[in-house]
Amino acid sequence: MTTEKNRIAIAILALGGQGGGVLAEWIQHVAREDGWIAQGTSVPGVAQRTGSTVYYVELARPGADGRVPVMAQMPMPGDVDVVVASELMETGRAVLRGFATKERTTLIGSTHRVYAISEKQVAGDGRGNGDKIIAAAQERSARFIGFDMEAATEATHSVISAIMFGALAGSGALPFPREAFEQAIHHSGKAVKSNLAGFAEGFARAQGPVAMPAKAEADLPIPTTPAGQQLAARIYELPEAARTLAIHGAARLMDYQDAAYAGLYLDRLEQVARLDAAPFTLTAEVARHLALWMAYEDTIRVADLKVRASRFERIAQEMKLKDDQVLALTEFMHPRLQELAEVLPTGLARRLLNGGALSRWLEGRFTKGRHARTTGLRWFLLLRMVAALRGWRPRSLRYAQEQARIGEWLDAIATVTARDNTKAIEIARCQRLIKGYGDTFERGLDNFRWIMERHADVDCEQIREWREKALADDQAKHLSRVMAA
Repeated sequence: MTTEKNRIAIAILALGGQGGGVLAEWIQHVAREDGWIAQGTSVPGVAQRTGSTVYYVELARPGADGRVPVMAQMPMPGDVDVVVASELMETGRAVLRGFATKERTTLIGSTHRVYAISEKQVAGDGRGNGDKIIAAAQERSARFIGFDMEAATEATHSVISAIMFGALAGSGALPFPREAFEQAIHHSGKAVKSNLAGFAEGFARAQGPVAMPAKAEADLPIPTTPAGQQLAARIYELPEAARTLAIHGAARLMDYQDAAYAGLYLDRLEQVARLDAAPFTLTAEVARHLALWMAYEDTIRVADLKVRASRFERIAQEMKLKDDQVLALTEFMHPRLQELAEVLPTGLARRLLNGGALSRWLEGRFTKGRHARTTGLRWFLLLRMVAALRGWRPRSLRYAQEQARIGEWLDAIATVTARDNTKAIEIARCQRLIKGYGDTFERGLDNFRWIMERHADVDCEQIREWREKALADDQAKHLSRVMAA
């Protein structure tokens, strides 16, 4: 951007709560201090993630005759010099709307993701393709600056608006010195120290290459107890393709239940491995999906996760809780009678769910959701008591039901493997349909059963097609149309 340019149009795309308005005000302050005329407008959006807003800042040098220029209210496609986006999908929206152009636009965008509702509600993997957005951003802009601004925010204990402000200054797209940007932060008088730290980080990262978020390297999670070491020794006898998945699967099940339950997981996995052959894709798929199924989400598991100290610590960190502040956490919980009864011993649970007078009366007591303040003593102790029922889980109705379903699934895989290994892999992957609890779980289980009842009469391509239809949306409407036909 040359200093001779008399008009600069800047579009800022940010989510609700990310400080896009503060960023726009900082930019205007810098320009006005240098004698420019500055105007800022914004159009708030709804429904995306937390609401997506487009802020528009237009800067202009005063005319030689003193006349005030007429400025636009919104950015126009092909007429934007700088675009700043707080998240990868917002970067894609800027490109899609034509704000970024090859001939003139400096595009600055974060490469991290905040997933949209439309991505989350898909039963399968509904995430957008980030690599395509990066490629489009580089192709459709004069210069693209991209890095993980969320990670930079956490590293500096700052806010993402300060990171974006620093990246804007570091890009050289505006004809103002670094000191002018820093002075704007001082002038605001709010969180000056942390905002300056974020600004410096953004300024430095703007000088580097495009960088995607770093993938966290998970440590091998098997505990170093004697039982854990015995499991680890068995895992390293498995085919290499399945070992990492088996390590995490066994660790998950030790956390979920105990070492004996993780041993049952390895017993089953070893049986599949004996039937499989190189490259052992089937064993790897079963290692993944069997662990997920055996760690099904019952009331005991939900209660356990709700009151873990690590969860409260994570939320406090995300909220940037200060030492003199108290966290109050309220959850909306809607347990049904069936979900509560299923954690009881089999005989008692069946009597409560037999549809009799007692069953009907109890169902009426669990028709409405409840707001549970899990940071309060009453609900915290109640959930801790439910979580403590883990020891009798193997005697519960739900445990018996899930182990029977898992056994039927593994039997089907073993039967098909001898004839068609590829088809067995597709059957193993059908476990993806079973997830969550409540209505989500029941719907996924119904779809799984429907496919399993017909798998013997179709080929692997048909099984894959049915599974993908079931995972295409949260209501499985695509598969429902097939089922109805």
